[in-house]
Amino acid sequence: MNAHALRPLQVRKEGRVRYADALRLQADLVERRRDGRIPDTLVLLEHPHVITLGSGSRAAHVLANARERALLGIELFETGRGGDVTYHGPGQLVGYPILDLKPDRKDVHRYLRDLEEVLIRAVARLGVEAGRREGLTGIWTARGKLAAIGVRVSSGWITSHGFALNVATDLRFFQTIVPCGLEDRAVTSLSEEVDRSVTLEDTFAPVSEAFCDVFQCEML
Repeated sequence: MNAHALRPLQVRKEGRVRYADALRLQADLVERRRDGRIPDTLVLLEHPHVITLGSGSRAAHVLANARERALLGIELFETGRGGDVTYHGPGQLVGYPILDLKPDRKDVHRYLRDLEEVLIRAVARLGVEAGRREGLTGIWTARGKLAAIGVRVSSGWITSHGFALNVATDLRFFQTIVPCGLEDRAVTSLSEEVDRSVTLEDTFAPVSEAFCDVFQCEML
């Protein structure tokens, strides 16, 4: 592949998917990507209410006990990504890039910064100014954290897990956790930022296009 060739990218919009089903989907796609049976793939979906625990999670960062979670309809999952505790739910765009980082992107730190850049560019297209915070992962506005990132890079440099962008999320559900282990830091959403209802559908094109810009790919 020459330096200017665009990598093919398949974008899959899966709708609302239970977290356990999304884990199985990712495992299948990672295996197929590793074998070269599919191109780089970006899965876009949303989850029902779920709290996920990354490899750096502390139990104390889950504030809702089992009974409270049951009343709120929140599942709890340990997962294979990095990072701490996150919440996913309706109105949040979750992106799972299944990418082969070989041969020239074998740098996890760079990959994280590239995902942040995708989200910064995508929300800018929707009229929201966001940026990074020193020493932290994700993107932020003056009001708070707009998107979380937690990834896994498996053997063969195939990525999974990814990002969660608050679009029209009910932010009250973040009170059930210490988001990403960061106390006293607010969360926000695109709808909050622009003071109107933003839908997941509104974000598909900006996110997909920004993804292709940053990762030098072309949608199939």
